[in-house]
Amino acid sequence: MTLTTTTHLNFRGDARAALELYRTVFGGDLALVTYADAHNVQDPADADRVMWGQVVADDGFHVMAYDVPGHLPWERGQNSFFVSVRSGSVEEITERWGRLSAGATIVQDLAPAGWAPLYGMLTDAFGVTWVLDVLPAGES
Repeated sequence: MTLTTTTHLNFRGDARAALELYRTVFGGDLALVTYADAHNVQDPADADRVMWGQVVADDGFHVMAYDVPGHLPWERGQNSFFVSVRSGSVEEITERWGRLSAGATIVQDLAPAGWAPLYGMLTDAFGVTWVLDVLPAGES
């Protein structure tokens, strides 16, 4: 299987504008899912904010972004990115999760999610937050 890492940027209300800018700079395709689209609105102010977004270009450029929901702490410039690790293999992500979680703080247990066969988030012993997930069938 192929394993990829992608920079995942975190904003509070600016993810859409940032991704639109990055698309004009690097080209490629823009994809966005709002909290309302995902039926995951806990605060009405978050409904039209980006729960998941990305720009992917044919030359290999790939960046992901989201708007941190209002109920979670966020300060510009602090915790401004995650490292996203994706694979088509449940076994590969489960194995990497097992290794990476030693000494880590689990933010979201590795488990099935509405958008992925497996999804989890942790902050490692060095303070880096990692998102690991398995691509849904048919995505690359």
